[in-house]
Amino acid sequence: MTTDKDLSMDGQSAMAMFAAKGIDVTPNKDQGVVKVVKRQGVDGERPMMGDRVTVHYTGKLLNGKKFDSSLDRKEPFSFNLGKGQVIKAWDISVLSMQKGEVCTLLCKPEYAYGSAGNPGKIPPNSSLLFEMELLSFEGEVLTDDGGIIRRIKVKGDGYTNPNDGATVDVHLEGSCGGRLFDSRDVRFTVGEAEDKGVPLGVDRAMEKMQKGECCILHLKPKYGFGREGKPEYKVGPNKDLVYEVTLKDFQRAKESWEMDLNEKLELASGVKHKGNQYFKAGRFHQAIIQYQRIVSWLEMECGVGMEQQKRIQDFLLISQLNLALCFLRLKEFSHVVENCNKVIELDGKNEKALYRRGEARLLRNEFSLAMADFQQVLQVNSSNRAARAQISICQRKIREHHEQDKKIYANMFQKFAEYDAKVCRVFGHPTARGCSVNRTRVMEVNAFSMVA
Repeated sequence: MTTDKDLSMDGQSAMAMFAAKGIDVTPNKDQGVVKVVKRQGVDGERPMMGDRVTVHYTGKLLNGKKFDSSLDRKEPFSFNLGKGQVIKAWDISVLSMQKGEVCTLLCKPEYAYGSAGNPGKIPPNSSLLFEMELLSFEGEVLTDDGGIIRRIKVKGDGYTNPNDGATVDVHLEGSCGGRLFDSRDVRFTVGEAEDKGVPLGVDRAMEKMQKGECCILHLKPKYGFGREGKPEYKVGPNKDLVYEVTLKDFQRAKESWEMDLNEKLELASGVKHKGNQYFKAGRFHQAIIQYQRIVSWLEMECGVGMEQQKRIQDFLLISQLNLALCFLRLKEFSHVVENCNKVIELDGKNEKALYRRGEARLLRNEFSLAMADFQQVLQVNSSNRAARAQISICQRKIREHHEQDKKIYANMFQKFAEYDAKVCRVFGHPTARGCSVNRTRVMEVNAFSMVA
């Protein structure tokens, strides 16, 4: 990417070049951002709204004065497209680029820094020149594990999104390996999309979408149809899916602060039942959504009277215990411990919480902690045979661990002995005592000859 030479022209020459070769890339064609392509990019997809893009750029005033350059810093610049993280001209122009493309941009003040300018760098109401190279782009990652990636084809309207429990009307087109297997309009409740044959990844993406938005979702198997696949769609197990989703309309569910306590308690019973149904069907992610809704409603509530307070605590205990069991099935052991701890805060002698925490700790190889949990279970219920069996397993694991340590240290000491013998030969000491006296000296010498 060359910069200084091509941006060194005066303002009049720049205007002439853009008038002759420029393309207006603004949506309303007001000449606010005009682009001249210097090097064509790779044919294929272009960035979409929300994508994470990486660019190199140099910015100059029309008089040729440079005010910023990623090239000078020797570090590319990354941002999320269409999120207002950069000037408007960049959000617009990068949408028109292809990977590897190099272009020059002429940006009017209203698409740059406007009447305020950028004190010390850019005067008020300045048109700016940029040379930009699009190095790479990738979809917006919606989950920590990278299982859902979104690419926005059409930006939605407004600032509100569906929440858990919202009713949504969407158009779906699902494909696997390039084969379209589902195309329909469907209405479902967010958190319960499974009931309509809609995968978890589409359900979870709803909370990020706006009315009118059309996006492409790339789903890993965990967020698609998982290990079971979907025989009715002829989708096999562990398949990546691509869904094009248009959110046509939605009705938000009431937020916690919009409901009184009686309404929350009434809803909690039905939501718990729904969560139990998902759990029994092995839909642990979907069950988690339901139990977490109950916790979010009630964890900060204080009942009026003993009876109401007991109902709140019962719902919280059951929900946290069920969450722990779901996470145990999913092998997310840190979440198991977290949920069990919350139960134990409310009920320090809760047998199920102590046992499940012990299971999670055992599976995390925290044998001593696990054994302590199972011992507490026996203090609560001395006839719990499962806890006794788990204690035996912990004791065996601890012994195995100690035996393994012994072997490691035995090998280590054997190597020390061999090292001493070698030192004796090098320095001529006939006895082990003589060798040990000089071991420190030899190790210091060797330390300087080792690769850092």
